[in-house]
Amino acid sequence: MTTIYRPGTLDDSQAVYQVFVRALADLDHRMNLHLEFWDDPGAVARLWERRKPLYEHLATVADQFWVAEEAGQVVGFARSIFQDGLQELTEFFVLPGHQSGGIGRELFGRAFPPRGARRRAIIATLDSRAQARYLKSGVYPRFTIQYLYAKPKLATVESDLRFERVSADPETIAAIRTIDLALLDFQRDATHEHLLQDRQGYLYLRGDRPVGYGYLANGTGPMALLEEADFPAALSHAERDAAERGEETFGVELPLVNRAAVQHLLARGFQLEPFVAALMSDEPFGKFTNYILSSPPFFL
Repeated sequence: MTTIYRPGTLDDSQAVYQVFVRALADLDHRMNLHLEFWDDPGAVARLWERRKPLYEHLATVADQFWVAEEAGQVVGFARSIFQDGLQELTEFFVLPGHQSGGIGRELFGRAFPPRGARRRAIIATLDSRAQARYLKSGVYPRFTIQYLYAKPKLATVESDLRFERVSADPETIAAIRTIDLALLDFQRDATHEHLLQDRQGYLYLRGDRPVGYGYLANGTGPMALLEEADFPAALSHAERDAAERGEETFGVELPLVNRAAVQHLLARGFQLEPFVAALMSDEPFGKFTNYILSSPPFFL
């Protein structure tokens, strides 16, 4: 059967979401993770309603977005974004039954081509076939990432931090940009403008000085703090917010090099989801001891 490769569009959003779901369910079964979520059609439909704005955002800002079609059906897709010199592969999925036949190789080459980026990065699954492809492209594992979760409680940690609700005004974007440059060494205003529309943003202030930021509701994160010691207070604020909103689960996509966050959450009885991802890059960058990723972790 002939495979057609074409640039993806906004109208492909739901079709590529379905490829993502079926590919993740297959990976779940092959790696014996027993997450079960992907086999629940109702849960998958509800998740689409939550993630639709994210998929539409990624379709709009993608540097490269390619889909593979056979007989009019999308059977695979890959997408990358380019922000301030960082080229990041956000998604790369092929339907079970269409893998290992060259579709993945073609999509990956189109969506993640060497293009003179200052840095290249992928938040990757540990699937061995995908890992081999990523390693050949010159990116290497830096640290693992896991989702830590629990039923939220009204947590409190004594701190001099002040938590200020913010919106997408120029002053907020400028403050967040300064923190990103300090911790990640790149800026991404378009990402934050989207997040501030999709989630509730907070600046974390010490006195009148912004020392961090975080996003809550409709998916936690990213969260960034200039001082590691402030993570217990920031996480307690986020957990308390989830409890007050009546959320059944509160969790974060956590770089396991962030010791302050790991120790705080484990001490509170949080569990680690069995699914493990890794940040891969062509060179080390960023201070991820001071960072929590966006959930879902399609991008930093």
